[in-house]
Amino acid sequence: MDLSSLKPAKGSVKSSKRIGRGQGSTRGGTATRGHKGAKSRSGYSRKAGFEGGQMPIYRRVPKFGFKNINRKEYQGINLDTIQKMVDDKGINIFTVEVFIEHGLAHKNDLIKILGRGELKAKVEITAHAFTATATSAIEAAGGTTTKL
Repeated sequence: MDLSSLKPAKGSVKSSKRIGRGQGSTRGGTATRGHKGAKSRSGYSRKAGFEGGQMPIYRRVPKFGFKNINRKEYQGINLDTIQKMVDDKGINIFTVEVFIEHGLAHKNDLIKILGRGELKAKVEITAHAFTATATSAIEAAGGTTTKL
């Protein structure tokens, strides 16, 4: 036995349908596309959301609300997360770089410290924004907050 004698198993390889090769092939004429209409033509591609001429759903449903272009999107980090990092990694000074390094934020994120959880450690935190509960909890634990 050598490589030249290898063949696929019987019945495992099917030949593809040869479409549009004349009347004798049983698939000539309309070439399995049906009669007339846009879908039978070459180069046809249906527009996304097209519903056969019916008014599409994205035009039937009314628009509502608005998007505030001046909105600032913050990446929130809670006090329980900070306490966990103090316990696990022994970090006491938190800057934007530290949050990015530990995967809590991306480099272009604005960081906001949120007040969920309990903070027991004395920490220095530098961030873009703080909630009132977070600020009071950090200062109650003897820490400091610096707003960028």
